[in-house]
Amino acid sequence: MGLESAFADEPAFVPYLAAGDPNYEDSLAYVEALAAGGADAIELGLPFSEPIAEGTTIQNAIVRSLESGMTPERFFEFVDDLDVDVPLVCMTYYNLIYQYGGSEARSASAASEGPRPFVEKAADVGIEGFVVPDLPAEEAGPLRAACDEFGLDLVFIVAPTTTADRLERMREQVSGYVYVQARLGVTGARDDVDDATEESLARIADWDVPKAVGFGIKTGDHAERIVGSGADGVIVGSALVDIVADGVEYDTDTAVVADRLESLARELKQGALRGTQERPQPERT
Repeated sequence: MGLESAFADEPAFVPYLAAGDPNYEDSLAYVEALAAGGADAIELGLPFSEPIAEGTTIQNAIVRSLESGMTPERFFEFVDDLDVDVPLVCMTYYNLIYQYGGSEARSASAASEGPRPFVEKAADVGIEGFVVPDLPAEEAGPLRAACDEFGLDLVFIVAPTTTADRLERMREQVSGYVYVQARLGVTGARDDVDDATEESLARIADWDVPKAVGFGIKTGDHAERIVGSGADGVIVGSALVDIVADGVEYDTDTAVVADRLESLARELKQGALRGTQERPQPERT
């Protein structure tokens, strides 16, 4: 399928949830609700104990996922059990990828393979790409090579402060789409959309991959503005995770939470579609 297929015909809506939050079965229902609401691809968080790029909302989701027993092996089972027909992206931290299997399960020769065993297993269960926030482009060669071997994409996050040199290294290795960070700081839903989005998109306008903007988007109007600014899609995490967290806090029925997720997903997708009408139209000659 490939991640670029998510952006082929219209602006893509790419939601994020932490796999296993708040438990395995509910999380399956919640991810499937996002697909039913119009998700074009889904980022699944594989929880790590030190999620440096995340704000409080997603940190709490990661804690709930870890407490429910999520591990890399359980994550692969989760992906295998999902009943969705959209590309799936694993968002995690490089230590989990590199150390996959552990010394008890892997021989010395296997351990020397670095990220390859993780990528092979991910491809086997249906993952189509990775977002690894703590992996610098300068050190991404082994993961890029493993992704090439098994036909997976490697998505990089471009921040407003990313230097020109690093942008060039990312450009040489990115595939699927590029995750454009709309603002400085960590993840989290906001009440406005940062005006720096257009500037960030302009820096990578000539990259030959779709550009998806994330960080702070929580409404259909936000999605409309982002796509109207020239993005090929929107990435939304915290606003959706907030719905899961509220369900936990108020002990809400799983089906009700799933309906709320599907409803917001539909709103965000429709907002992204409206955004195409705001783009400047090319002048006719």
